Amino acid sequence: MSVSCGLECVVVLGFSRWAWKRCTYVGSNDSETWPLATPDEFEPVPRVCRLILAVYETDLRNPQFPPDGGYRLNPDWVLKRVTYEQTLGRAPPYIIYADHDRKEIVLAIRGLNLAKESDYKLLLNNRLGMQMFDGGYVHHGLLKSAVWLLNEESETLRKVWEDTGREYQMIFAGHSLGSGVAALLTIVVVNHRDRLGGIPRSKVRCYAAAPARCMSLNLAVKYADVIHSIVLQDDFLPRTATPLEDIFKSIFCLPCLLFLVCLRDTFIPEGRKLRDPRRLYAPGRMYHIVERKFCRCGRFPPEVRTAIPVDGRFEHIVLSCNATSDHGILWIERESEKALKIMRENKSETMTVPPKIQKFERMQTIEKEHKDALERAVSLNIPHAVSTADEPTENQETETEPETEPAQADNEDSQNTKSESSTKGTNWDEVVEKLYRRTESGTLILKKETDTSQ
Repeated sequence: MSVSCGLECVVVLGFSRWAWKRCTYVGSNDSETWPLATPDEFEPVPRVCRLILAVYETDLRNPQFPPDGGYRLNPDWVLKRVTYEQTLGRAPPYIIYADHDRKEIVLAIRGLNLAKESDYKLLLNNRLGMQMFDGGYVHHGLLKSAVWLLNEESETLRKVWEDTGREYQMIFAGHSLGSGVAALLTIVVVNHRDRLGGIPRSKVRCYAAAPARCMSLNLAVKYADVIHSIVLQDDFLPRTATPLEDIFKSIFCLPCLLFLVCLRDTFIPEGRKLRDPRRLYAPGRMYHIVERKFCRCGRFPPEVRTAIPVDGRFEHIVLSCNATSDHGILWIERESEKALKIMRENKSETMTVPPKIQKFERMQTIEKEHKDALERAVSLNIPHAVSTADEPTENQETETEPETEPAQADNEDSQNTKSESSTKGTNWDEVVEKLYRRTESGTLILKKETDTSQ
């Protein structure tokens, strides 16, 4: 009897300790060791959020739900607006906007529409480990949507970029569902820049607001120099390791699902999570907007922390009443605008002395953080992770793998690309198929190497 009572006490104490740690865990804990972002690197985020919000408006000259201060864009510079009727459910609605003041071409994609069946079909078009791509795993439905969008708009983007003197940056942005499409679209474009007029990698950017977990960890780190994810405090989506298709199967019982996922993930070792190549993550460099503190009411002046985390990459579910509201693009735009204003004020107060972090020095720091993250991924034995030595440079072909026959075919294709793209549109299904083949061949080589080593 005494033994059973002792065991019961141990179980109760253990569960109480776990429950206390879970209930006291807040979103700011994930990024407490990250450095603060600078206003120069964070400046595009509020503007991009407003462009995503503009997709929801039917008439930008007479907007019905403008954010504070309005959209601050020129309606005459909206080159194209595409609705659900035009996408036929294959992609969320989007706009193409040419910002001539800042020399940017922006493709902004809206988030999930709970009233549209086509959005659910897009999310459910996936299974764990279903789609291998570019040496990792991605969400199958979101990739198909990205490829369809490129088939529709790549010629428009290429023509606008060439007509503007090849000087503009090309920005892909999205919220929630649209963030996954934008991130995977960016990966395809970065691997085939010659199909868009030879745009340099340094001029391609992606901003994923409330990012969906759409790619494996090695890809999330590999493309952290071009993809930027924005997370507001306790947003549940980038934290939920449950596949998107399972989340939206249980959308009407989301609190129950989050609690069960939280309980299950507590007992999964960190090493096991990292070694699973099929596990999907939020993409790229993370910008975490923190505005609330534990056991304190109300919102505080927001601050933005940034890093390229490898282990501990938003792996904890936060039991918060704000987990769903923090997912909204309205709140992300509002808080990011406040954070940028605070950063600028703090910077202007110290203008009498040289800034603590010079712009060129910060650029070097960002590059070093990316290299360190790549090395960290290799040291943790992340499947298919590549080191800085394996990363292609700006002047190298991103598709060159002389050890495999498919890669040799890619090189021959790349020599004829410019003449072909000038006479006819690019079939992005065929282009992406090469990345499928490259992945399959790389996997076979990896298997052979492991077999011989054993």
